Amino acid sequence: MYTVLRFIVTGIFKIMFRIRFEGKENIPQDGVAVYASNHRSYYDPVFISLPVKRRFTYMAKEELFHKNVFFTWLIKTMGAFPVVRGSGDTSIIDTSIEKLRSGRNLVIFPEGTRSFDGKVGKGKTGVAMIAAKSGENVIPVGICFEGAKAKFGTRVVVKFGKPISAKELEISSDASPRELKGIKQRIMSEIKALVEGESAEEKDENA
Repeated sequence: MYTVLRFIVTGIFKIMFRIRFEGKENIPQDGVAVYASNHRSYYDPVFISLPVKRRFTYMAKEELFHKNVFFTWLIKTMGAFPVVRGSGDTSIIDTSIEKLRSGRNLVIFPEGTRSFDGKVGKGKTGVAMIAAKSGENVIPVGICFEGAKAKFGTRVVVKFGKPISAKELEISSDASPRELKGIKQRIMSEIKALVEGESAEEKDENA
């Protein structure tokens, strides 16, 4: 079902948006990874998953699972699991690790909420905790488009940065809060660099 939906959604999104992917060579061909991205729209999980063949799972705010029966079925089929924002529920970290170990990539938006002006926020340490406990590579992602919302015909650029390994981050499963904060800052700085850097297409347009 995931494969069928992915095929259908890919076609729909190519009609709805002018999407360009950069850094696809940074997408791992084997194994799983944590994809840490800035958050611009409800479409972001799909934007990230389109060029990646391996199945994804991602956190979604709990309210989305109560919209209607069809929508709930759809996002669950696409790999979403609920998160109660601001609850401090550490089981979310365990669920994320479980999803990674089951063979699914994980999408996480460290900012915790959407940005309507395109600026990247400070982020939360949950992404660092997941990276530390899972030991999986972190792929920074930058989603870029003009305006507050992605609308029909919007030009969207999705940039995949170079993988950051647990070894490179110098982390362990028992990292201290201070270490986790440093890891989070490193990941967020990579995301910010992708968002603020000009894409190849933008450079051509500005030349």
